[in-house]
Parts: sequence; structure tokens; C-alpha cells
Amino acid sequence: MSGTIDRRSFLSGAAGTAAAFTVVPSHVLGGAGARPPSEKLSIAGIGIGGMGGGNLNACSSENIVALCDVDDKYAAGTFQKHPQAKRYRDYRVMLDKEDRNIDAVIIATPDHTHAVIGMECIRRRKHIYLQKPLAHSISEVRALTEAAREAKVQTQMGNQGRSADEMRILYEWIQDGAIGPVREVYAWSDRPVGGDPWSDFPIMARPKETPPVPSTLDWDLWLGPARYRPYHPIYCPTTWRGWWDFGTGALGDMGCHILDPAFYALKLGHPTRVEATTTHCDPEVAAETYPRASIVRYEFPVRGEMPPVKLTWFDGRLLPPWPKDLEPGRRLEGNGALLIGDNGTIMHGSHGAGGVRIIPETKMRAYQRPVPSLPRVPRGSAGHEQDWVRACKAGKPASSTFDYGGPLTEMVLLGVLAMRLKDTPLEWDPENLKVTNCDEANQYIHPVFREDWTL
Repeated sequence: MSGTIDRRSFLSGAAGTAAAFTVVPSHVLGGAGARPPSEKLSIAGIGIGGMGGGNLNACSSENIVALCDVDDKYAAGTFQKHPQAKRYRDYRVMLDKEDRNIDAVIIATPDHTHAVIGMECIRRRKHIYLQKPLAHSISEVRALTEAAREAKVQTQMGNQGRSADEMRILYEWIQDGAIGPVREVYAWSDRPVGGDPWSDFPIMARPKETPPVPSTLDWDLWLGPARYRPYHPIYCPTTWRGWWDFGTGALGDMGCHILDPAFYALKLGHPTRVEATTTHCDPEVAAETYPRASIVRYEFPVRGEMPPVKLTWFDGRLLPPWPKDLEPGRRLEGNGALLIGDNGTIMHGSHGAGGVRIIPETKMRAYQRPVPSLPRVPRGSAGHEQDWVRACKAGKPASSTFDYGGPLTEMVLLGVLAMRLKDTPLEWDPENLKVTNCDEANQYIHPVFREDWTL
């Protein structure tokens, strides 16, 4: 089925619910003696074995009422940590049975299931925290963004750096003219060879072996809308990100973190052109998994008084040209970015790590920093999730709503698309979600779902 949302179907499906989100009183939910919902949310988690468990921990101030995962073994630790929560394998069953008991949902499943799960939660008027990237394809991202806006639910994409002070500091410095007009950005990541189990992707053809599915895993539910293939442990629970059908590669994984500061501070919006060069040379491997390394080049037009920008992404431990302002002996870390202006260069790490610095340090020390003008999210390891919790309770949007995270993800996924059509410049029409000069590319923008799966 098409991955494009039918607006009429969405609205008719929601006709029986209020246009704005309401919290069910605790006495209706049987919560005798509990705090009123204005003080505590009732949260469900879907995909809780990895990052989802950490997101739930960051929301421990609230009531965790239901948990869902297709892999009992992988999720065992989170299930044990919240013994009071009802347990489920199928998110649809959980939402049916617990609908009145759930105010908000944290979703941290593999990328290829983000859209179908997120859309069902939006349809039921649940606030949602959805891990980055927002979805697996550009059309799914646009559908989620528009549906969340229609439903008036509070949303947050899981790009934690968006809540960091460094994000706002960079924006303020750019507006202050700290390095003059920015015309070029370089960004890089050491993934997919970073060495961690979740980042060291397989670079291989599809395995021919068909081992039995573990009794603790529902393989059909794990596949969700993706095309059917036999189970193999190389896909899950941690290395799915390296397969075209399930993940979005190093750029989809880290781009929503590393490119976020430039996207925000430079008001990048939609690129007009993107192209990629990759290490893929074997067609059988290239058809299944992401490359070992890639370079992706974006072009952005004039935005108001800001000049055109060329942004280049490097991954697989490739690095950009060495900045002329960088002091001898100073390194480029494993993940980061350089914003190059007419009057200087700013360097920052991922997630705000390492701070925002003008280079060299002599120029940084000489810079008269502007008075902070943007509101900050309270600091702490749970800042991003708690920013969403506050949004759910108070109604003031969180820092990475889908209206922000959606366009950011679309930009990232357009680079992922260019990797599939490597060495082919793609001209982008964002209004119509269409590559105008390469029809082959458009099949990946509007994916076909497996039978019985739809938005």
C-alpha cells in the first residue's frame, strides 16, 4: 500500500474524538489516591529494549502504565524495571486495550516502523515522543508532520541536542554576526565504523541462511510494513540500521544530531540539490546495505538575507578539509561540524558535546558574546524528554516538535536518497515531494508497504 496519508481517512477516523487533546480524570482511570493527571502523565513505551528504555527512565517522574516490544529477551531489563506496567507484544493490541489509560507514548522502534506506529498514536490523539529520524521515507515524515499538526498533539523527536544550550548559543552567535555570513558547512561522523554494536553496521549482501526465529521474538511484527524476508540475527536487535529496508544508515542515525545546529542557526529549510559519492562497488551488497563511507553534498538557496549555503556530509571516518584556522595539534573529533563564515569559523561536536567554539581559541577569547536571547531548556540528562513532558502538561510546544523535526528529517533523508542513486545529482521539489530530474529516485520517496500495513 502507498505510504502517503489519506487526509480524508485520517480526519474521518478521528471524527469521534475531540479536536484538542484532553486528559482523562484519574478517578475515571481507577487511579484512586494518585496525583491528578495535570501533575503526572500516563505514558506507554513502544520499542523499549534499547534507546526506548533510556527515554522511559528519563520520564520516571511520570506514570509508566504500559510497555510493548516484539522481543521479550531484548526488552527484559525494561520490563523488569517497570513491573507495574502492562506488557504487550503488538502495539495495536496495547493501544486498543489501554487507550483510555494512556496520555502519551514513547516510540523507539527501528526506523522502518516509526511511521505506522506514530500515525496510529496520533490518530488516537496521544502525545508522542518519537526517536530520530522521524521516519524511514520522506513521504512518511511529511505525513506524520501534517497529521500531528491536525491532531494538535504535543510532539518531540528524539534528537536530544535540540534541547541543549549549545544549540541556542550557536543561533545567537550567528545572528550576532560572530563569523559573518556563512556560505559553507562541513559535517562528519565516524559511523558506521564507530565500534559500538549499534553503530558498526554490516556491509554485506543478504544472507542465504535461514536460522529458526527465537521463541522470544515475533519476527512478523518486527518486520511490520517492510517487505518480507526470512529471519536472520544479522538484522536485529542492534544492526538493523545498516540495511536499506530497515534503517537509514550513518546519515539517518547521526545527521539529525550533527546537522541540527546548522539547520537551526542558518534556517536552512529544504535543499534544492543533493548528490552523493559512496564506497559501494559490488551491486549485490549495494542493493542491501549502506556503504562503508560516503560524502553527500547539499545546496541551499538564499534565505532572506542569508546567502546560499553548500553543506557537505562525510561519514565512515572520512573528514573534511582541514580548517586553516585550527591550531596545530588540535583534532577533529569523531563527530562534529564546521560552519565557515566570511570572517571566521565555528566548530561544534554532536549533541552539543565539546561546546560551540570559534577557532582558533585566540579569536574565541576575543569575541564579545551577545546577551542570551533565546529561552533555555532546563539542563540535565533528562532535559529533552522532560521538555516534552512539560509540553504535554502545559501545552507549550517542545523544542523539537514535528513541525521542526519533520523538515530536519526530510533534509537528512534526501541525503540518504542520494546515496541510493550515487553519483547522480538530484534536483528537489519539496512542495510536491518529487525529484524532478530522476524518476528512479521517486520510488523511494513513496514506499510500498507490505500487505495489511498502511498509514
